[in-house]
Formats: sequence, structure tokens, C-alpha cells
Amino acid sequence: MADLKKISIDGIVVEVDGAMTIIQAAEVAGVEIPRFCYHERLSIAGNCRMCLVEVVGGPPKPAASCAMQVRDLRPGPNGEPAVVKTNTPMVKKAREGVMEFLLINHPLDCPICDQGGECDLQDQAMAYGVDFSRYREPKRASENLNLGPLVKTEMTRCISCTRCVRFTTEVAGITQMGQTGRGEDSEITSYLNQTLDSNLQGNIIDLCPVGALTSKPYAFTARPWELTKTETIDVMDALGSAIRVDTKGREVMRIIPRNNDAVNEEWISDKTRFIWDGLRRQRLDTPYIRENGKLRKAGWGEALAAAARAMTGKRVAGLVGDLVPVEAAYGLKTLIEGLGGKVECRTDGARLPAGNRSAYVGTSAIEDIDSAKVIWLVGSNPRDEAPVLNARLRKAWTRGAEIRVIGPAMDLTYDVTHLGTDRAALVKAAAEAQPGKPGLVILGQGAINEADGEAVLAHAMKLAEAAGAGFLVLHTAAARVGAMDVGCVTDGGLASAIEGAEVIYNLGADEVDIAPGPLVIYQGSHGDRGAHRADIILPGAAYTEEGGLFVNTEGRPQVAFRAGFPPGEAKENWAILRALSAELGKTQPWDSLAVLRRALVAAHPYLGALDERADNGWTPLPLRDPAKAAFRTAIRDFYLTNPIARASALMAELSKAQAERRAPALAAE
Repeated sequence: MADLKKISIDGIVVEVDGAMTIIQAAEVAGVEIPRFCYHERLSIAGNCRMCLVEVVGGPPKPAASCAMQVRDLRPGPNGEPAVVKTNTPMVKKAREGVMEFLLINHPLDCPICDQGGECDLQDQAMAYGVDFSRYREPKRASENLNLGPLVKTEMTRCISCTRCVRFTTEVAGITQMGQTGRGEDSEITSYLNQTLDSNLQGNIIDLCPVGALTSKPYAFTARPWELTKTETIDVMDALGSAIRVDTKGREVMRIIPRNNDAVNEEWISDKTRFIWDGLRRQRLDTPYIRENGKLRKAGWGEALAAAARAMTGKRVAGLVGDLVPVEAAYGLKTLIEGLGGKVECRTDGARLPAGNRSAYVGTSAIEDIDSAKVIWLVGSNPRDEAPVLNARLRKAWTRGAEIRVIGPAMDLTYDVTHLGTDRAALVKAAAEAQPGKPGLVILGQGAINEADGEAVLAHAMKLAEAAGAGFLVLHTAAARVGAMDVGCVTDGGLASAIEGAEVIYNLGADEVDIAPGPLVIYQGSHGDRGAHRADIILPGAAYTEEGGLFVNTEGRPQVAFRAGFPPGEAKENWAILRALSAELGKTQPWDSLAVLRRALVAAHPYLGALDERADNGWTPLPLRDPAKAAFRTAIRDFYLTNPIARASALMAELSKAQAERRAPALAAE
């Protein structure tokens, strides 16, 4: 039972939990209190003193509202609610004094600072700063840090709010940053000049309230007021993180997170944030046809006619890639099945059963991690497969949850109980599980993408059932759940779909090797593995260049919006399939994305309930004995998992640095 207390803030009376601080209560009341060091997702530091308020009846001095709880305030003489004032002359004078101290050593970098226009210090200096300084001594300077290729540092601007230190320590789970020295000699630094070893490090750019930490790849390329801002969904993993894509003209300049408490809170992974340079390189911007072993450029009319000729009267198979919106997958299924062919989206061999949503999605939400007391990770490395989800697991661990791992031993940034590496450990855990504390079983793709995947899946579901725990399948492909929802599956999986096929229509599936023999039509955005194998190439849009639905790993439909336009002659994916259907004489009954989406929702109604999770029921699979083998995780290199990432020079640099860090140290001879 919450300890509810009434408090009056600037005359507005609210009833809040007594454990809340004054600054949190003020947010409930709709009163804004300035702050630099306070952040609602980090521990309280209380060191910037910008959030000073006046507590009536308290000590005759301002109080730091981020560090004082409502339950510690003295009520009025007759039991009236405690009174806090945030705009009295005493408060204004105190905040002006704090601002003057903060600006003593701050350089006049605003004209060339990348934070300009989005800077908390600028905004609050407008309210509490003065246009002169009483400080006549030389300003202090600090040496810049080398934190790696992602975060640019200008440490002379640092105001020691310690947000970056608290984030890397508490959320990212690394211990490379801290504060050394005292007084004027204190500074934020990385211990032993280490670069940051985390795939969440880019979030400290957003957290920094001044220009001390900025984006190195984005440096000096654009100002915030020049950018067109589009709110959309990330596809670098299956989490469905809420992001904002900022474009300048036709080019994506940066990607930053949006708040979505149910999915990514307000964090994104480094791959999500810095992938944008891969959107500019190795792009397919015109159709190609292979003649005499070489690809030559072609017009759309010629390429579509060649594709239609190749598909007419032949055994055709369709493959759905990892970054494809649901509309394009549905369009491909309609097209290929109309020709008597088969379509498959499980290109990594995952043994996910069609039609049983409780088995290929699960029954739990990502938010359930927060309340779980026991969490099983089966054949999964969430630090690489979904870094933001891993941060949520770490948060659950800090609150006392026990995390049990069945699979390879690895550093997940928190302590785990390792139950074993092989299938036998899963079978034993499922047999011994008892109902108890609230629990959650998270099953990774590495556990189910081998021949005995369905047997492993059945035992994982048995473990969840026996323990009375929730069940969540952690996907690695953003398109997988949506494609399975619309039925892009074949009995027998990938091998069955392409067996005997004379023509394979490859819709962005770059993670699969197609053997010589069938003619391959590739539709995608980048000149990657799929395009190298192709006989006909139809250039499609990347995820920032077309609207579409994506269903995340917990089964939540989300809509992505177009932030720019495809380069050259490239077209939106659904439109290419619609044009090809007309060429084949089997014209699809939609001429716009809106009409296609209406047909899609009519066929699968729960896809129309945006941002809501459907009830998947519970249909356990029949138990069979799995093989006697160890689990393997699905991702070998976090930074190079898809064609956009492989086209990115920055991702290649990060991949190389990660490989060097993980290589065994060699002793000098």
C-alpha cells in the first residue's frame, strides 16, 4: 500500500506517494523545475543544485528538490499539506547564483557547438543567466577524452552532472567512466584512457545536458532547426524501438530515440543510432539484368517484363527478408501463391510453428521483465540480440531478480546463475520447475534454428508452464513476426519452400545462401549478398524510405513512417510487387498503400490494433526429445547483421574494434 501524502506546489495541491521526491511531485502537478543532473531513469546525484526550491516551514535556505522526499516535509500546524514554492525571489536568486557558478568556466562555444539549439544550459541560461560575468580569472580547461568512434568529447564544456557516469554504470553495466579529483581539479574521465565497450554508449549523447558529449559522426553536419523530423520504428532488431529520423533534404542525418515505456523506455542501441551512413552506400538505384554472366543496367519496363517472363509457367518460391514491412510480405505472398508457389520467412531455419502465436511470439510483454523475480534465458545472448532489452534485464537484476542462463557462458553485464550449455540442461530445468515467484522464460533464436528446434521450443514452453512463468520468444529479425502473422510460412521450412523451385523471388533476404541452379529475382535496397546472387535486380526502398507495419518480438503491431525517398529509380517495395502482378496478368486489387493496408487488416484484424498486444492464448507443443548438443547464439557479430549495417563504414570500424577487444591477449616473448 502506497504511503500517500498531500503536497501543495505553487498553490496546486496533489496527492502522491510519499517516497516521491519534490521534483517528481512537481511533474505530477504540472510545475516545471529546472535540472541538470537529475534524470528520472538514473540514480539521484544531487550535485548540480539547479533544482532548488523553497520549503515553507523548513530550514531558511533553498532545498534540492531532486533529493528531498515528500514524506520528509513538515505539514502545516493544523495538518495542512506541506507547502513548496518554486518561483519566489529566494529561489530565483539561488538559481541565478548556481547558473553564475556553472558559467564561470564554461567556454563561449555556442556558435560552433553541436548541442546548440537543443542545449539545456542555453535554455536555462535564458531564464536564470545574466549578460555579464563577475569572474575575471582565466577559465579552466580540460583535456578531451577518446571514448571511441561514436562519442565526441569537449570536456571543457562539462558541468560534472555525472549523467554519463551513472548511465554507463547503472544502465549499460560498464565501469569505464568516472570522476576523479576534487574541487577545481575534478573531471569526468575514462579510467586508463579506455574507450567504451558497450553497444548502448550513444545514449550518453542524449543524456548530456551541455555540449560536452556529442555525436562524432554527426559533428558539424547540420543544425537541429534545419532538419525534418519523422517519428518512426527501428528495424535493426525485433524490439521495435521508437525512434526519430532527422533528414536534411533527401539524406538521413541522424537517428535518435523516442520515449516508449512499454518497449525501449528512452534508450536505443548504437547500431540503431549510427546505422544511417549505411543508407547512403552500396545502394541499388536502378534495375539490373544479368546477361552473359554480367549485370547490366535496365529500365523498369524491361526488368519487370524479364521477371514476368521468367516466372510464367515455372515453379516459383518466395523468400521474405529480415527488414521487410508486413504490407510487402503480404503482397509477395499474394503474388507467389497466385502462381502456385510457396513463400517462406524463416530464412535462418528457425523451427517456429505456423498458426500458433503463443509458440512463435509468446504470452508476455517486454514490460513483464520489470516485475519478474526469476528469468530464464534459453539459447540467447540479449546483449547482442536486443541491447535495450538487456538493459531492462539488468534493471530487473538490480531490483533483485534472479537470472538463469541455459546456453553459452557470456558477459551480460549482470550476475547470472548458469544452469548448463546444452539441451539436457533445458530438459532438466523443465522437469524440475515448480510454481513460485513471478517468472519469465525468454527463448532466443539460436535455440530453435537447428533441426531439433521444435523439440527445444516444446521444452521451453513446458518450463514456462511448470514454473507458472510468462513466455517470450526473442526474435532477431524485425520482419519475422509480421510475416508469420500473414502466413509467409511453408510446411517443412526453408528447404521445403525452395526444393524444386525454378525461380526464387528474394525479397530482401540477404542472410541466406541460394545454391546455383534456380533463377533468382532480388528485390532490395543494397548491393549485398542477395544482389550478388541475383539474375534480375529490382531496387527497393530502405526502412526509412517507405511507410509500413512491423510487428515486434512481443506481437505488438507498430507503424513506421517514411522519412525520405528512395535514391534514383528505386521504388517502394509494395509498389514493385503491384507493378509485377500487373505484368503477370494477375493484377493485385490495390493501387495505394492505404488500400493494401485495409485489405491486410481485413484479413488479419489484430494488425489494425496499433501498439496493442493481442491475447495469444496458450497452445503447448507435444514433447519430443531434443538432440544432445550445446546451444549456440544467433548473432556472431552485432554490428554486421543486415545489408544496411554491412554497407556502413562506421559499423565495420566498430566490428573491427570489438574483435580486437575480444581477441586473447598475447604475452611478449
